[in-house]
Amino acid sequence: MPQMQRSPKNFEISEKGKDLANIKLIIAYFGAAYLGWQKTKLGASIEETLEQALAKILQQEVKLQAASRTDAGVHAAGQVVNFLLQKPFDLRRLKGSLNGLLPKDIAVISIEEMPQDFHPTLDTVKKEYGYQICNCSTQLPFHRKTSWHFPYPLDIEAMRRASEHLLGSHDFSTFCNDLKSWDRNPICHLEKIEISEIAAGRFEVTMTGDHFLYRMARNIAGTLAYVGCGKLDSDHLPQILKNKDRTQAGITAPSHGLTLKRVFY
Repeated sequence: MPQMQRSPKNFEISEKGKDLANIKLIIAYFGAAYLGWQKTKLGASIEETLEQALAKILQQEVKLQAASRTDAGVHAAGQVVNFLLQKPFDLRRLKGSLNGLLPKDIAVISIEEMPQDFHPTLDTVKKEYGYQICNCSTQLPFHRKTSWHFPYPLDIEAMRRASEHLLGSHDFSTFCNDLKSWDRNPICHLEKIEISEIAAGRFEVTMTGDHFLYRMARNIAGTLAYVGCGKLDSDHLPQILKNKDRTQAGITAPSHGLTLKRVFY
């Protein structure tokens, strides 16, 4: 798929009062200490933390938009964010200043100017998530906040057979939590689901799709885990999908195993 044409990364606004610059950030974060991307009165969020850092550096109010509103505890390796820059600033310097000011669990990977009509959510054509599962008897301490400890034998081939039933375009209402409040199209196209061993006793379920419903990626991971341990039959996935009944699918896998890996434009 062709990529959107982009201007040089080290763009600098030279005239005060010039049209606003549309700035795109790619950020990574370890989400354990945050209540997700979106600002909330209940505690720390990625959005508010990044906005505060930008406002302090730029000395102006900044409003962010993001490609994905990740849930509490979810991580990101390639979250895409944009904001409008109102005054001259060297973007290379801005990146360095942000990485110096932000908490160590958030990092700016890249920064660049985009066309005025670029929108990180509306222009997205697909997203890639990774969900890590540890099925060994004892989980190593440094994996406890990045993978789900599911200490049961898993039939990986059965999980792969089940995942094939989810590929293509379907109504994924079965895999959406709180469907009544969901106001977007439940028809999603899953291009890829891969289950790979990343180390002894540790697996990653990689899912790529045009969009994902609320907690859909975690519900797919939980359902595939239930297939792997024998609680669900892989051949039942087509009917479970057709029934649009959340209670018939597997558990919602915990948030800390999920990472937003990449957003495609």
